[in-house]
Amino acid sequence: MIRAFDVVFALLGLIVGFPVLVLIGLIGLFDTGAPLFRQVRVGRHQKPFTLVKFRTMKKGTASVATHLADGSSITSFGRFLRKTKLDELPQLWNVLRGEMSLVGPRPGLFNQTELTDAREKQGVFRVRPGITGLAQVNEIDMSTPELLAEVDRRMIDSMSLKNYFRYILLTLQGKGSGDRVKS
Repeated sequence: MIRAFDVVFALLGLIVGFPVLVLIGLIGLFDTGAPLFRQVRVGRHQKPFTLVKFRTMKKGTASVATHLADGSSITSFGRFLRKTKLDELPQLWNVLRGEMSLVGPRPGLFNQTELTDAREKQGVFRVRPGITGLAQVNEIDMSTPELLAEVDRRMIDSMSLKNYFRYILLTLQGKGSGDRVKS
């Protein structure tokens, strides 16, 4: 049932949001020269997939977890995209492709071995990663891998249509600040 909502909402979001996606892409082109950012992430059953986002950091920035990234590499436009969470919009394509869900554990990087191990122990990889979830709306990020894995597990165990819509609504209302970046 949730997969059906994912497909419908992702498709609607891409169609209705197309003008916004194009506008952000054009501004991003002038901001960084490459508006889209692609990165291989850990997916369901630990299979790799390529996550797509709007670029918020300068080209050439090291591919590390956000909390380890240098904050000075974030562009002014990138700060706006992160604050409004508009940088996440291209991930609707990942949702449509079945690589992600709107709600689920945020996908980590393969070099985040501590997080991957903690999530493996908690059984987190049995579900699709998501754009938002319980950890995100409670400002728990990848800098605390054990806690994040525990919260992801709690979300998975308590997932219902009500919680699915609750996490989406809280995200749209601006709850949660996203992953912290080093200053």
